[in-house]
Amino acid sequence: MIFRKGVVLPSLLGTFVIAWVFKGSLVDGFTAIFQANLVAAQELFNIFLIITFMLALLHSLRDLEADRRMIQPISKMMVNGHVSFFILVGVTYVISLFFWPTPAVPLICALLVPAAVRSGLPVMTAAVAIAIAGQGMALSSDYIVQVAPSLSATSAGIDVGPVADKAFVLSIISGGIAIGLAYLFHRKSIRTKDSEINEEELKRLQTMDESENKAYTKHLNSWSKIFSVAVPLVLLLVVIYMMSTKLFSGRMGGLEGGDGAAFVGGVAVILLLFSTVAFGKQHALDYISNHITNGFVFAFKAMGPVIPIAGFFFLGSADFSGSILGVEENEPALLFDLVQSVQENIPQSPLLAAISILIIGIITGLDGSGFSGLPLTGALASSLETTGIDASTLAAIGQMGSIWTGGGTLVAWSSLIAIAGFCGVSVMELVRKNFFPVIIGLILSTIIAVFIL
Repeated sequence: MIFRKGVVLPSLLGTFVIAWVFKGSLVDGFTAIFQANLVAAQELFNIFLIITFMLALLHSLRDLEADRRMIQPISKMMVNGHVSFFILVGVTYVISLFFWPTPAVPLICALLVPAAVRSGLPVMTAAVAIAIAGQGMALSSDYIVQVAPSLSATSAGIDVGPVADKAFVLSIISGGIAIGLAYLFHRKSIRTKDSEINEEELKRLQTMDESENKAYTKHLNSWSKIFSVAVPLVLLLVVIYMMSTKLFSGRMGGLEGGDGAAFVGGVAVILLLFSTVAFGKQHALDYISNHITNGFVFAFKAMGPVIPIAGFFFLGSADFSGSILGVEENEPALLFDLVQSVQENIPQSPLLAAISILIIGIITGLDGSGFSGLPLTGALASSLETTGIDASTLAAIGQMGSIWTGGGTLVAWSSLIAIAGFCGVSVMELVRKNFFPVIIGLILSTIIAVFIL
């Protein structure tokens, strides 16, 4: 990772060696390679599905030429690439804050990214904006759902309120700095509206078989108009409903995280059914099969290299190591044990304690989860508390490191792969683009937390 080279080969080899040494059996080493990849695939398959269904829907809309009609109103707001960048940031942040980034990504990528690309924003820059605003700034505070601050506070043995409030402030500071730096780094790559390279990027976003039958021009024009209105309206209703379930969860039951992604995916499938029938009743069965197949192929191309990498880091987590190594009791937490082994060597200084817990949070986020490291950073926050910095501030800092990394903006085997998949960009290149803005934002927000919070 440091040398910016592919890490699939060392991940596979590392999985084999660690399992072989831990179990003391060459056979168990071979078995662990397969099990690690299987466990990783099972954990990440929900992202495969949401990419598949949303891309299939986009392909079917392109059959009807409804995709271009659908984004025309948004294009009026996105007058140029610079404005589009900040529109993507604002919309992504607001939606992700209410029901997490995973279900927000397909909605945003389906409706806003094509319009942003047309306005002159490179697709990679659009992916950076979405990742930082959603997977980073919104998820790291988790201020509405409050799963993250609850985990941090419970582990530290303190009230949730102070942790949630400080995490919210730190997320805004980190995100503001990261977004500003990302814009400064990429502003020169923003092009004029409707340039040729923009069209090439847009085609990559909406890749499909150009040989599809497109007869019945009048018939298609009518359905094109209908679906160009119906699809954004339905997706808007999905957003409103999901936001209402959050605001009135006591009465309606909340829809967030995995449930939210499942809801969005199910709605996409129903829209896919209607759009393929509208395109051609006599060929609908074939069309929908082709679109879903193409969606799966696209998802596997985007995520294929991620599986062995995730399997290697899952080996370091107690949540997954038992299944990989075939251990039923006392599952090893190799990655977390490594961090805990240096705890006693951390000096009792507010700034050093804060930087150390930030680094520990980043390390625990390397498993691609973001949330799994919060019990550790919360517990360490309580033990590292000094007269110069309290446990709630340290817990919030650790939460920033863990979720910005694993939530994720800094590792390719997190939900960041969904953004890369929808945008049609390399997930490893997206990580590299995010790295400096995010790390600088985290360091500066940590320093501010020490001297102000």
